[in-house]
Amino acid sequence: MKKIAVFPGSFDPITRGHENIVRRGAVLFDEVIVAIGINSTKQSMFSLEKRKAWIEQTFQDLPNVRVETYEGLTVDFCENNNAHFLLRGLRNGGDFEYERTIAHMNKALMPSLETVLVFTDPEFASVHSTVIREIFKNKGDVSQFVPKQIDIHA
Repeated sequence: MKKIAVFPGSFDPITRGHENIVRRGAVLFDEVIVAIGINSTKQSMFSLEKRKAWIEQTFQDLPNVRVETYEGLTVDFCENNNAHFLLRGLRNGGDFEYERTIAHMNKALMPSLETVLVFTDPEFASVHSTVIREIFKNKGDVSQFVPKQIDIHA
């Protein structure tokens, strides 16, 4: 059986921390699906099309990484894509508490789904999309926080 992992998120924008987790996951799994969740109650700063293009550019060198969008429950997306692993990154203890709660709920909804938690490399532990958006809104330079393959100002 092919080991398929889903790495879900809004990626608004994708960060170097996200990139770190996906690149490491690409070594662990046969396929990693970067799944951009569409949340109708949340206003994104960057368009879905732009976020998807940025992610595709970031991982164009990894043939076992693909990018998809989805609405609804992540477990349903996993089931529809025959994925039995959920890849998640941890920056700190707060992330752990949140991810543990979500992992337990996902397990209850889809017993065959295993959540794999990967600690981000230390240099990316403070990188957070919310902070990057705030820096960007105030015309600051965010280039050190996003993958080098993307031009966030384009």
